[in-house]
Amino acid sequence: MKYIIDKEKRPIYLQLYYQIKDDIVNEIITYNSKLPSIRTLAQDLGVSTITVVHTYDLLCDEGYIESRERSGFVVCFRKKDGFAATANLIQKYHTPYPSDQSNPEFSFSVLSKTMRKVLTEHGDLLLEKSPNLGCSELREAIKNYLKRNRGITINVDQIVIGSGSEYLYGLIVELLGRNRIFAIESPSYKKIEQVYLATEIHYELLPLTHTGIDSKSLTKTKANVLHTTPYRSYPSGVTATASKRHEYVRWANNGNRYIIEDDFESEFSVSTKPTETLFALSNQDNVIYLNTFSQTISPSFRVGYMVLPKHLVNVYQEKLGFYSCTVPTFIQYVLTELINNGDFERHINRVRRKMRKELHNAN
Repeated sequence: MKYIIDKEKRPIYLQLYYQIKDDIVNEIITYNSKLPSIRTLAQDLGVSTITVVHTYDLLCDEGYIESRERSGFVVCFRKKDGFAATANLIQKYHTPYPSDQSNPEFSFSVLSKTMRKVLTEHGDLLLEKSPNLGCSELREAIKNYLKRNRGITINVDQIVIGSGSEYLYGLIVELLGRNRIFAIESPSYKKIEQVYLATEIHYELLPLTHTGIDSKSLTKTKANVLHTTPYRSYPSGVTATASKRHEYVRWANNGNRYIIEDDFESEFSVSTKPTETLFALSNQDNVIYLNTFSQTISPSFRVGYMVLPKHLVNVYQEKLGFYSCTVPTFIQYVLTELINNGDFERHINRVRRKMRKELHNAN
């Protein structure tokens, strides 16, 4: 395995991670192949064993490789996986992800301090009507945050701010058209189905397995829009494997299809790197990315955002550009400040460290 490591650039383990991942996806390293031992690879590349451990941990977390007893690390990703029989369907009353789980608390003192700063610095500007897509300052902050943390590179005009995911679901229906058939996970977040029922569109339920949506059901569906929560789908707690995420992308690339990627709670992954997004995986400009601040800040912050494919930006403006932004200007500036000054990411990192510690202690 010949990899180029620039020790002047940090972090080194991510350089190695991306090179190995690309080799696996491109089948240079094939399914069931054994990777070099941690010590061997570290010696070959002239890096520390800790660097290789971090790299292998990430590849394991995302489902590209797995650790097997007496075999070391073995590739478990197959590019052509999917569209085959799958077992272990998640039953409707499968043990759910806890609905009474308390949200990680954002520091009230930090939040109140930020609110006072925004009131002082922006004054009467906070009384002005927000642009229909949302304040440019918040959209710029989100754009930079997504590039830093989720591997999503976009333009500001692709971002639309709205009051929570349910509101944005409705906008997507109007954007893509009511003549389309939507597919959703079963089980899934109840309000997804409720919104689609209320908008009177046709939708299909696709059963989940322990790795993601059942492949047989996906290949047979008549839907041309797939609404999925790849990271820890609620209430099942299922996280789509790397093979499954690539399968979703291949499905969408076959015909005039779209994926709605609901990235619910992905910030609180215990992995040292959040799971890769379908938006970043796809190169066909056919994924709509959704996220909110209700889990990361507070449920009272009814603020969500969606990232449109580039080719839908003008379509959105023509069809729905007249809709006023439903989030108060004041709240948008507060979120902008939290993202730009680092408080938002410090909170996320603090929670993730706590979760990793609790997981370690439990084991």
